[in-house]
Parts: sequence; C-alpha cells; structure tokens
Amino acid sequence: MSDSFKNYIAGEWVSGPTEVANINPSDTSDVIGHYAQASAEQLDDALAAARIAQREWAKYGLERKQNALNAIGHALMSRAEELGRLLSREEGKPFAEGKGEVYRAGQFFTYYAAEVLRQIGDTADSTRDGIEVDVRREPVGVVAIISPWNFPTATASWKIAPALAFGNAVIWKPANLTPASAVALTEIIAAQDIPKGLFNLVMGAGRDVGQRLVESQKVDAISFTGSVPVGKGIAAAAIGNLTKVQMEMGSKNALAVMDDCELDLAVTLALGGAFGGTGQKCTASSRLVVHEAVHDAFVEKLIAGAGAMKVGHALADGTQIGPVVSETQLNENLRYVELGQGEGAELACGGERLQLETDGYFMSPGVFINTTNQMQINREEMFAPLASVIKVGSYDEALETVNDTNFGLTSGIVTKSLARATHFRRNAKTGCVMVNLPTAGTDYHVPFGGRGDSSYGPREQGQYAAEFYTTVKTAYISSGQPE
Repeated sequence: MSDSFKNYIAGEWVSGPTEVANINPSDTSDVIGHYAQASAEQLDDALAAARIAQREWAKYGLERKQNALNAIGHALMSRAEELGRLLSREEGKPFAEGKGEVYRAGQFFTYYAAEVLRQIGDTADSTRDGIEVDVRREPVGVVAIISPWNFPTATASWKIAPALAFGNAVIWKPANLTPASAVALTEIIAAQDIPKGLFNLVMGAGRDVGQRLVESQKVDAISFTGSVPVGKGIAAAAIGNLTKVQMEMGSKNALAVMDDCELDLAVTLALGGAFGGTGQKCTASSRLVVHEAVHDAFVEKLIAGAGAMKVGHALADGTQIGPVVSETQLNENLRYVELGQGEGAELACGGERLQLETDGYFMSPGVFINTTNQMQINREEMFAPLASVIKVGSYDEALETVNDTNFGLTSGIVTKSLARATHFRRNAKTGCVMVNLPTAGTDYHVPFGGRGDSSYGPREQGQYAAEFYTTVKTAYISSGQPE
C-alpha cells in the first residue's frame, strides 16, 4: 500500500472524504501515493482562516516577511535534486528538467523576498495648496491560485511568492495529476514563520473544488494557468463577484526560420522548443515557419534530429523526452496525429506510441510536413511532442503566418539580419519574442504573458506582478496652516 497525503487547511494537515491515486507516467505500476480530495466544507474553512490570517500577515514587519520567503526559496534550491526527482517521477519530464524547475522555483521566492523591501510608494503635491498626496500599494486580500500539471512547482511558485510578498493570503488548488509536488512545496511553506491559515493547500477536481473556489465571494483575486475553455469559465464565474482575475491559457507558438539563418542552430532551437518537456509547455514551438530557400535542408536535419532523440523513463540516464503525463493526454495526442494526416499533412516521422521496458505513456516526437497554417493542427494547442513545418516564400509571409493565430504567447525568429530581427521583434503580435533562441525559456525577473486567447489580465512575474497582487490607494493629507 502506498502512503496517504492530506490537505493543509488553517494550519493543519487534514484528510478528505476521498482520495485519488498518483500514478507514475513512466511506470504505471508505480503508485506514488494517494492524495486527499477536499470537501466543500473544508474549502470554506480554508477561506475563513485565510481572511483572518491575511490581516495578521499584514502586520508582520518587512524583514520578518522577507525572512520567511527567503527560507522557502533556499529550501527549494537546496533540495532541488530530491524534489526534482519527485517531480519527474509524477509528471514525466526528464530528471534534469525536474531538478531545474525546482531550483528555478526557489529563485522566484528569493526574488520576491527582495521585493518585500522594495515596496516603495509615491508622493506628490496636490493641485490644492497645503495638501500632499501619498500613493501606495496594499494587499488585494485572499488570492485563489489554480496551477497546472506541466510545471507543478515553478508555475505555482511564481504565483504564490508574489502573493505572499505583497501581503496576501493564499488558497492553492493544484492540478490533480501532480499532487506530490504540491504537498512537498506546502510542507516547506508550512514550516515557516507565517500565521496559521495564511497558506492553504486544497486538492480536488476542478469541477468541484475549483468551481466553488472561483465562485466564492470570499476570494478577492484569482490567478489561473490552464486551458482556454476553463479560463473562460473562470472569468464568467469571477465577474459575478467582480473578482480580480489573471489568466495564462493556451498558445500556438511559431518559430520563423529565415533563409539567412545558421541552419544547425535553427534545427537545435526547433528540436528543443518543440519537444522539450515532451512538448507539454505553453511556450513550445509547435509551428515551424520555414523559408523555402532552406526548407528542404531544414526538414532533413529536423527529422534526423527528432529520430535521434532518446525517449525513455523520466529518471533514466540519457532520457531526452519522457512520457506524456497521462493516458488521457496520450490518447488526445494520438488523435491529433490522425487529424493531421486526415487534413492532408504528411507525418514525416514519429507520432507513435512506444512500448518500452516499463509500461508508460511514451510517444515518439512527430514532425508534420506539407502543412498549411489553416489546418486544425496549426490552429489548436496540441500540448504534445508534435511539430508542424509550414513553408513560406519570404520574410513578410513568415511574419504574417506567425501572427495568423488566435493565440499570442511567444514567437521566435532565426536570422543573421539585424534589420529582420528588429522588425520581427517590433511586429510579432506575442507577449514574448525570442531572437535566435528557442520559444521556450523565460527569466523570472521580467514580465511574462501573452495576447489574444493566451492571456487575460495583468502580467505575471517581475515587478509587474504587483499590478495583480495589490490595489492602489491614493491618500490626500492636509497639514493645516502653520501657527
């Protein structure tokens, strides 16, 4: 029998009425544990405790808050190997990526620990004599955080860290596919000098716990990362209470490969951007927009590179692509393979379920060629180790193709031309633009987010996070006339 793990509510670890099994996607015989599912009453308890604790947290001195966030960050970084192994075991990304994710999560906390001391307001003279103006930011209150399974520690951390740094309480509902990483992070946070109830882990299905959470009048703000349909549902629920929302959703990122590119670099960027993390990244480059002058040579090298990538157990040495996260996700990926072929795209390599030494959800990286930007496989987010090559005849056509999407998270260009790079950077309609870099991979101290269906609300990360996690107060002070 595997161990059972509890929710963390109002400063206590509590069992739920039911549990779900956490299955290793690299080896389905490996049950990592059973994880409690919260009841509606337990969620209400968490919300009530959070509101009380937030007022207490607001009274903590700056250095006391800073010390708590620093301790969380350093604990994550010092335990990156241990917790990265756990993350890879339950999510399926190769161990090196899991370890890197946990370390990066620690950096989010240490960054926002420093931001605790940088919360400096503005002063101004009024247009009226004898009156001064003070402008400062205050906590928004209780923040509901709903995080995805593909970056179970990093995405949660880049939401939790600023929420706490700016004085808020947190109710965290992680994805049910990756509860072990959620419990591990919660154990670290719970060990710090924070009020009971300030941070709550409430695990459960989105249709139950998640829906009740976003509909609650006791929630002041909701930060969500996930799919577009779920995001739209959250926005619709939040508007009834005029709850502040911040959402990162789908993407269909494109990497433009120009005729003057360094070809080997372009292929390396494409392989890493498309297939890193098994393609299960919101920043993955699933559309490869390639100039006709280098198209054939690029495709030949891309197919060879994809075929050479080692698919295997997430914790095995040399694995470059782990399993997809679940059987449901694998079946969805295979459906897209059939759909692409039905649309007339040619599957040049991969796109098949693999049978390896352990029973897992393994899939070979697939490359579609002879595709058009209007095909469904180039319009919808697949979240799979699948990439489509789209041939174009010019830079202008490439830019038009990159921008022809309902999404707008990241885009990239591979070129030696400064003029093209500059024009692309200014005219690509995405929130993040990469020049001679993979579309996947961002820093923690600068804003992150997209346009269109990719994002809604204020940006995440860096100092821009203050826009969501705080509210602005403008105070007018009359000192009277001196005697």
